[in-house]
This record gives sequence, C-alpha cells and structure tokens, in this order.
Amino acid sequence: MFTLPPRDSVSDTGEWYDLVYQTIDTIIGDETDLIANMANIASVLHHTVDDINWVGFYLLKENTLVLGPFFGLPACIRIEVGRGVCGTAAAEARTIVVDNVDLFPGHIACDAASQSEIVVPLITDGRVRGVLDVDSPLRARFSDLERSLFEKIARRIS
Repeated sequence: MFTLPPRDSVSDTGEWYDLVYQTIDTIIGDETDLIANMANIASVLHHTVDDINWVGFYLLKENTLVLGPFFGLPACIRIEVGRGVCGTAAAEARTIVVDNVDLFPGHIACDAASQSEIVVPLITDGRVRGVLDVDSPLRARFSDLERSLFEKIARRIS
C-alpha cells in the first residue's frame, strides 16, 4: 500500500508535488506494463491534485488518440491528431495549457464542467506515443508547478 502524508501537513505546494512524484515513481518502480502504470498514475493524481475533475491518458494508434486509463466521467474514446487540445498537443509535440476551454478553437467538451485543461505529450525516442490530459472545473487552474509535475510524470512514463 502506498500512502502520502495528509495534504494539510505540507504547506508548500512544490514540496507536496515532490511527494506526489516520489509516490508515483515508487509505485511504478520497475513495472513495465504501460496500462498498469498509467492506471496508477491517474489514480494518484486524481486523489492528490486539488480541483481537477478528469485525469487520464490517450494512446496514439495510427493517427488517432485512443482513450486509456483515466479517472472522471466517461470520455471521448477517439480523438484525431490535430483536433481539440489533446490532438493539438500530440500534433505539435508540446504541452498545452488552456486557461479557458471556451476560447480554445475546436475544444472537445467531454465534461461540461471542465473550464481549464493541460495536456502533456508522452514522447519516446522523439515520437509522440500519447498524452496525459488533466481537466479542472476552475478557469486558469494550472500553474507552472502543475505543468512541471505533469511533464516530469510524462517523461517518467515515456
């Protein structure tokens, strides 16, 4: 069993996210099964990052992102590369932070409660293999601290 100290026992958000990452790193350990690792990562993030309503992965298959392990309401199963925030992050191989999803051209609304989003590509050997997608019911929810945490996780899982 893996546990973190209570959130209110750590006052610094950066320090908290270091503990979150260490927990993920410990859980993954030497496990090579991608789906199992993604499921555990989604669970840890769902239970430790405040003010998120959806967290999960999409895996690239041919030219389509296909839903992988996640926590949240049912989601879009397939997203074409280049479409929506996830597809754009995959096409451009870069992290995209959207403070207001209503202002993102072509945003795909799987959960009407989502107001902001961050999508981080999973890159192995210079190729995008999928994305980590995190949504929040708050606008402008994701700071550089979350971006740093999610990018570090994406590098670890890749």
